Amino acid sequence: MSRFQVKKVAVLGAGVMGAQIAAHLANVKVPVVLFDLPAKEGPKNGIVTKAIEGLKKLKPAPLGVVEDAALIGQANYEEHLEQLRGCDLIIEAIAERMDWKLDLYKKIAPFVAPGAIVASNTSGLSITRLSEALPDAIKPRFCGIHFFNPPRYMTLVELIDTPTTRPEVLDQLEAFVTSGLGKGVVRAHDTPNFIANRVGIAGMLATMKEVENFGLTYDVVDDLTGKKLGRASSGTFRTADVVGLDTMAHVIKTLQDNLSEDATKGAAQFDPFYGSFGTPEVLNKLIEMKNLGQKAKAGFYKKVGRDILRFDLESGEYVPGGQKADEVYARMLKKPAGERLKLLRHAEGAQGRFLWAILRNSFHYAAVHLGTIADNARDVDQAMRWGFGMKQGPFELWQEAGWLEVAKMIQEDIDAGKALSKAPLPDWVFKGPVAEAGGVHTAEGSWSASRAKFVPRRQLPVYERQHFPEKLLGEALPDWRTAGTTVSESDALRTWTLDKDGGPSGSRILIASIQSKMHAISPDVMEGLVEAIDIAEREYDGLVIWSGDAPFSVGADLAATMPAFVVAGISAIESVEQELQNLMLRLRYAQVPVVSAIHGMALGGGCELAVYSARRVAHMESYIGLVEVGVGLVPGAGGLTYIARRAAENAAASTGKDILPFLTEGFTAAAMAKVGTSALESKKLGYLLDSDIVVPHKDEVLFVAMNEAKAMAASGWRAPNKRLFPVAGRSGIATIRGSLVNMRDGGFISDHDQHIATLIAEIVCGGDVDAGTLVSEEYLMALERKAFCALIQHPKTQERILGMLNTGKPLRN
Repeated sequence: MSRFQVKKVAVLGAGVMGAQIAAHLANVKVPVVLFDLPAKEGPKNGIVTKAIEGLKKLKPAPLGVVEDAALIGQANYEEHLEQLRGCDLIIEAIAERMDWKLDLYKKIAPFVAPGAIVASNTSGLSITRLSEALPDAIKPRFCGIHFFNPPRYMTLVELIDTPTTRPEVLDQLEAFVTSGLGKGVVRAHDTPNFIANRVGIAGMLATMKEVENFGLTYDVVDDLTGKKLGRASSGTFRTADVVGLDTMAHVIKTLQDNLSEDATKGAAQFDPFYGSFGTPEVLNKLIEMKNLGQKAKAGFYKKVGRDILRFDLESGEYVPGGQKADEVYARMLKKPAGERLKLLRHAEGAQGRFLWAILRNSFHYAAVHLGTIADNARDVDQAMRWGFGMKQGPFELWQEAGWLEVAKMIQEDIDAGKALSKAPLPDWVFKGPVAEAGGVHTAEGSWSASRAKFVPRRQLPVYERQHFPEKLLGEALPDWRTAGTTVSESDALRTWTLDKDGGPSGSRILIASIQSKMHAISPDVMEGLVEAIDIAEREYDGLVIWSGDAPFSVGADLAATMPAFVVAGISAIESVEQELQNLMLRLRYAQVPVVSAIHGMALGGGCELAVYSARRVAHMESYIGLVEVGVGLVPGAGGLTYIARRAAENAAASTGKDILPFLTEGFTAAAMAKVGTSALESKKLGYLLDSDIVVPHKDEVLFVAMNEAKAMAASGWRAPNKRLFPVAGRSGIATIRGSLVNMRDGGFISDHDQHIATLIAEIVCGGDVDAGTLVSEEYLMALERKAFCALIQHPKTQERILGMLNTGKPLRN
């Protein structure tokens, strides 16, 4: 079978979802054209143009860098349908109206290329019914593709086939969506609202019903159902505001219109929980008031000045919010799963019993519907993790807490009339393989209620790129903390390898995984990394710095450094800084290629670790920057030296002789503690280079980094030669200092900010020397150390450091 290549994608519909899907395709450099209706006035592409302009202002940003909006082609159905012939994938994302979608399919059908896949981004309409409008030639290449909002950030994409969809079409699309777009794919059955919205919206409705039963306020409920419960920090009602109350009402209506409590209508439509699907009175009231959530600046919550108000249904007014849950329940939720559920079930207070009720309802609903909405329990749990931000899916938590014991608790509540439905738990819960295994997830696979067996994960070639895929409780997947062959290990760092003989190329790659909290760089981590470089140079062909969990590294370990300063004074700090700088130079001039494999934050020393590596492989959602100014310091491990060197290199490659224009971006980024909010923006800031690789899927970063290191070794890579480079000198410092004075006088920065920024300017410009003077990396690093050590003794910097250690937030003084 020939490889399915996506050379170009068409997105039909420039609404909120369609435009953002097009934006994400632009992020990952897939050519895309966005279609909509011709505008009634002005240019025919006016609707699409307006949507693309809107992408630049939307928060959270759908584009990695706003300039990439220009990569989205613009088209309308009246003039440009011929462009569809050049598209390998056509994603329909118009409004959730069956008649509109069917009409559009008839219009585009003559222009669909012979091998193209056509997919609908419906959030719950029947994919099979939609396919009926398509010619027989297209039906085998048609399916559902349900992105979650916002599509750049949400991992989940549900794929839904029809009886006529060819299996290889779904396999091809899954490979593209996984590796090309960086998403987690779950295959759902063609039932109303598929998996995540079916379980998630039913859960939100059940939560709203229990809120009424227990008489709780929305702010308390959000405090209980957010991070404390292992779910998205926005909780229940804040999430509804973000989604949009009209959108939520539409999804609820889909449930109401397509499901029934009449068992004679068949398993796909029968839902014994139908009685709890009534649109909540508060939702109707808010929609009537046109308070549709975040987009309307009012929903369950409303911001007035700095105050967050919550809606009160009884009065119909907004009242002061911000109430928190009782602390006792926060403590209960930290207990082991089994103990936690028992405590909540038997709690005396309403908040505890409410929590048990919503968890019981989620277990009950997922078990009753597993056989109809999904192939297996893994798909349900992954859908809830990736689509609703849950730390664990319902089956995972149930299994962790003790399968049969929790099952008995649920059934007792059903029998006592406390549950939302009288439907009993299915027989497979209590008898047979699941009961014997103690849950639905096992080494053999996850339970399929429809097939009555445990089924393994799909074995598609694309998943060979994921050495350590995200795993569920009970699955027997390799753990990066123990996998491979350990070469050396301490509490701070593990060096290990996955290569036994190097494979066909003969290359063997050593991996260094930082194990400290937040992967902070302590003296022990430094020692471990130097040892890893030594081992790699003796016995391996390359070194990859990677850890299986985010962040990459938050930089130097302040908590470990301050006691040394208190005991031994500034000499201890200078010694640590010099060791850190020596590590960076050791990385840069290592005799094997060192590749930093970045996922999540690479801040401060973590950023310096990355920029001193020979190559960087970064997940699209990597956040890279020098943030030391936030704690009143300058970057002290070579970050400013890197900025100065890169400016000199860029100036040398241009026709101009003045270094300062090439220094401005780097200086500003360091002085303002700018962090790239994507790998693409980090390239703009200079922390990633054009030669570095951006990977859409976080679980492929290690695979790509290892292959990059092997390719570099195989091509005869050698470390750069040490050489001197010119700096901007005292004239550059004077220019920057003038701008800083203006910023201070304008109230944009404080006196201490100005002081720190001036020190940064002095370092990146090379100190008190003439413009063009040649300097070494070691010379600039000495300037870094001097400034760093002076600042750490400054009272205002110490206030910033203590503020960060105590609150986790930067203090500006």
